[in-house]
Amino acid sequence: MPKKRAGMEISINMYKIMTPGPVQVPEPVRHARSFACTNPDLDEKFYDFYKETCELISSLLGTKNETLILDGEGILGLEAACASLTEPDDKVLVIDNGIYGKGFADFVSMYGGIPEIYHADYENTLDVDALAEYLRDHHDYTYATVVHCDTPSGMLNDISRICPLLKQYGILTVVDSVSGMFGEKVRVDDFQIDLLCGGSQKAVSAPPGLTFVVVSDAAKEKMKNRKTPIASFYANLMAFDGYYEKKWFPYTMPISDIYGLRAAFNLIAEDATLYERHARIGSATRAAVKEAGLKLHLQSGFSNTVTVFDIPQCTDAKSILDTMRTKYNIMLAGSFDELSGKVIRIGHMGENARLEHMVPTLEALSATLTELGVTLKGNLADLFLKYYRKKEA
Repeated sequence: MPKKRAGMEISINMYKIMTPGPVQVPEPVRHARSFACTNPDLDEKFYDFYKETCELISSLLGTKNETLILDGEGILGLEAACASLTEPDDKVLVIDNGIYGKGFADFVSMYGGIPEIYHADYENTLDVDALAEYLRDHHDYTYATVVHCDTPSGMLNDISRICPLLKQYGILTVVDSVSGMFGEKVRVDDFQIDLLCGGSQKAVSAPPGLTFVVVSDAAKEKMKNRKTPIASFYANLMAFDGYYEKKWFPYTMPISDIYGLRAAFNLIAEDATLYERHARIGSATRAAVKEAGLKLHLQSGFSNTVTVFDIPQCTDAKSILDTMRTKYNIMLAGSFDELSGKVIRIGHMGENARLEHMVPTLEALSATLTELGVTLKGNLADLFLKYYRKKEA
């Protein structure tokens, strides 16, 4: 009998992760990550595989604009967008109606730009008419940043109206849809998005570790005609310029991660009910939370990828999250920054947006809240199923 090699046994307590990213990873994606590796720098067939994967992503997002897959979590895509577009003293409009919305200002400043923050209500979807009024007198911007779905609060903004409005003034559009895309529809060309950022670990349902950006010709033109060099290597999108023709990546690609990502996008391409599934799950979850007597955190702008409710006064975030993990082996999420300790988030994006995951999660949440002294007006799972099945009638 051969001896066991050190490190062959790894013991990790695996929760059902019902967080707003990372989410549960389907078996075909896990399997693809176990494929034997080639050398991605030297094997020309891998350049074909990478390019075909990028083209599949572009197609699923309604564009022929080039997609680039970067080795890093979704935040890298956001920084790369700002690093590649920003020159010293560029004025950049940062649309702020959520924690991630205002966070773009840090990236702009980091690369020498001047962020001008457009503050808006944190509990309602962005008022596009009010933004239009503002832009009449304030539109001298190189680009603008907007978050499609602000994960900490679950806020959804209407990028199908916001981006065309910005483009009327010649403002390049940078959109963070890491938590939105593939749970909410994104059509890059129709929405006039110049630089779209996504991530592997949300509705795409692959493990964390990859970001991808979709870049318009107008954004490329801005990058190519800069007066100053891009002040980064790893966050420099132009480092990929001509990679396929040159057969040269700026750094060694994480081949197993990309195998898994391709499998995840193959599943998305085959899923004819993707958006209907998210809409039904999201709507039924919100309706159940409300009827049970809990308070949805937002007043409008509800995303179909995450539901966020305020913590009842008789308990606290730690007690809810700890009980869900230790007693029911299910992981939900609190939030952070100004929402720290104030809300609970249920992630129903991608693989999580299925009955077999949502029903036991809401059963456990009902039991947890009741145990902690919260009086509910009904069982969350029963209410969820009632509203979910209404869509079938």
